[in-house]
Amino acid sequence: MDMIHVRVVSPPDLTERVIEILDSDPHVLNLVVQPGAARNPDGDPIVCDVLTGGANEVLRRLRDLRLERRGSIVIEPVDMAFSARADEARARWSGAVGNAPVWEQVEARIRAEGNYTPSFYLYLVVAGLLGAVGIVTNSQILIVAAMVVGPEYGAIVSIALGIDQRSRPRIRQGLLALLIGFLLAILTTFLFSLMIRGFGFQSKAFTAGLRPVSSLIDTPNFFSFAVAALAGIVGIVSLTEARTSALLGVFISVTTIPAAADIGVSTAFGSWSEARGSLIQLLVNIVVLIAVGTLALKAQRAIWRRVGRRDSRGSQADLRGHGAA
Repeated sequence: MDMIHVRVVSPPDLTERVIEILDSDPHVLNLVVQPGAARNPDGDPIVCDVLTGGANEVLRRLRDLRLERRGSIVIEPVDMAFSARADEARARWSGAVGNAPVWEQVEARIRAEGNYTPSFYLYLVVAGLLGAVGIVTNSQILIVAAMVVGPEYGAIVSIALGIDQRSRPRIRQGLLALLIGFLLAILTTFLFSLMIRGFGFQSKAFTAGLRPVSSLIDTPNFFSFAVAALAGIVGIVSLTEARTSALLGVFISVTTIPAAADIGVSTAFGSWSEARGSLIQLLVNIVVLIAVGTLALKAQRAIWRRVGRRDSRGSQADLRGHGAA
C-alpha cells in the first residue's frame, strides 16, 4: 500500500484553507470538493488520495486546523488504484519515503490494542492455564501456544505509546490492565495447579523434579534482557509496517505468560525459589518491553523524518533539473 484515501468534512469557514493545503501538495491526487453536502457534522465534504510519502505532513497540516474537533477526518487504505497521474507521482517520489508509515494509522492500530474488554482478561487467563499444562507436562508446544494466545503485548505497546505521547491516562490504564490481568492469570493458574497436584495429574518427570520447561522460565539471565529488547524493537517495527508475521514472532519470543503461569504452578507445588525466579522473569520482560518500545517509537519517528527530508530534497532537485532541461 503506497496511497491512502482521505475524507474530510470541513466547516465552511475552513474549506478554503483545507483546499489550499491539499491542492498545493504534490502528494495529493483526485481532489474532490462538494460544498454543503455533509450532515452530522454539517459542512463541506472533501475527498482525495494521498501518497503515503507525504501523508504525515498533509495530515499534520489538516490537524493543525483542528478539523477533527469541528468536522472530521477519515483515513482509509487504498489497496489498488489505476491512474497514470498516480504512477507519475509515485515515480517522482520514489525514494524510501514512498514507503513511509502513516503515523496516524500506526497509532490507531496501537490504540485499538489498548481497549481492555473482558475478552482481554479471558485470553490472559486461558493463556495462563495453557502455560500451566505445558509446565506440568514439560510440553514446549503448549508454552508456545500460551504465548500466542496471550494479549499482553497490546497493553505493553499501548503503554509505550502513552509514554511517548506523555498520556498519563493511557499509561495508567495499561498498567492497571496488566496488573489485574496477570493477577487473575496467576490466581487461576494457582487454583488449577492445586487441583492437578491434588489428583496427581502432573507428569512423573515433573514429580521427580525433572522440569526443563519450568527451569527455562524461572532462571532469568542476560539472555532474558536481550530477547526482550530484541522483541521490543521488532514488535514496534512490525506494528509500524503492519507485518503480522513478524509480530507473531514477537509473541512467541517474550516470556510473560509462561512466567505468570509458572508463578502459579510453582506456588501450588511449594517451589518458592522457582516462583521467585518466574516473578523476576515476568517483571524483567514487561519493563524491558515497555522501555525498548518507547525508545523504538521515538527512533522510528526520527529516522523517517530524516529520510523524508532527504528524499524530499532529492526529488525537488530532480524536478529543478527537469525544468532546466
